[in-house]
Amino acid sequence: MLGADQAVVLLQHGGLDSLTGKTGLAMLRHRRGPVVAVIDPHHAGASLEAVTGIHRSVPVVGDLQAALAFGPEVAVVGLAPSGGRLPDPVRADALAALRAGLSLASGLHTRLGDDRELRAACQPGQWIWDLRCEPAGLQVAQARAAALPQRRVLALGTDMAVGKMSACLALQAAAEARGLASGFVGTGQAGILISGAGVALDAVRVDYAAGAVEAAVLRCAERLPADGLVLVEGQGSLCHPGSSASLPLLRGSQATALLLVHRAGQATIDRLPQVPLPPLADLVQLSEALAAIARPAGAGPAPRVRALALNTARLTAPDAQRAIAEAEQALQLVCADPLRGGAETLLQALVEVS
Repeated sequence: MLGADQAVVLLQHGGLDSLTGKTGLAMLRHRRGPVVAVIDPHHAGASLEAVTGIHRSVPVVGDLQAALAFGPEVAVVGLAPSGGRLPDPVRADALAALRAGLSLASGLHTRLGDDRELRAACQPGQWIWDLRCEPAGLQVAQARAAALPQRRVLALGTDMAVGKMSACLALQAAAEARGLASGFVGTGQAGILISGAGVALDAVRVDYAAGAVEAAVLRCAERLPADGLVLVEGQGSLCHPGSSASLPLLRGSQATALLLVHRAGQATIDRLPQVPLPPLADLVQLSEALAAIARPAGAGPAPRVRALALNTARLTAPDAQRAIAEAEQALQLVCADPLRGGAETLLQALVEVS
């Protein structure tokens, strides 16, 4: 529903330097369309790059009234607070945005369209998009994506928030530079807001989760030629005790190749240090074993992990190079940090055999 060319203001209250703002930070890094202002009273007047390290020139202002001078068309909630509830200061600016004639987009669990005051403030021709909703007309998955001619790459992470979406978007950019037609299937709120389409997997009942992924992959493939590439954003992790997202993604996408995504040096689940991560080689084998089942007869070779996207954001450049070389040697896989060094080598490894 969010158009690629629509001017966005991000409601980022307190989230420019916090993990709670990861949705808006992802949009600042990856959205190609205009982001004309960021609202964060904690950093009003500061340089966006100085606060976030993101190389994008966007003014940071204190409230919606100040943001209106930059001509926004859509206000986007850039926060992912614990419990998914809309904080009062953000709600105040969301209400002001609607009253000023803007549309409103949100990926929170709290549905803003169900708020009577917000709904009443929404002006004719404008909209409130609660993207974290279960799509209508879902079916149980039937492995239909296995019949697609397009190659399908699924990102699987060793943990939450290790860079699965960023890796897929970097691969899409590399494919575009190569002249390879590609599509991105967003499966979380940031990915959907950036691409304008997809399925919010955590809003779908478990019986229909694989079917929802399948439907999204089929829709994406419809827009691509037979030799195109479908990039499916991963969610959660097989390694996380609270995550069940990987299996629906494997079943629904019927991937032809897998991309493993890992943060360099991470040995445990980030927020559950008592839960160790398995050796990457073991995780490669497990991922391939799971991807090899629930496939139709004649679907072709089972997907393999063909590359490792290594998140080296916490390392110096020399340490990052060493970590990449060590991972390549240990796994005998192509390895790169797609944000630091580009995704061309990863793309080559994923498409030449898939």
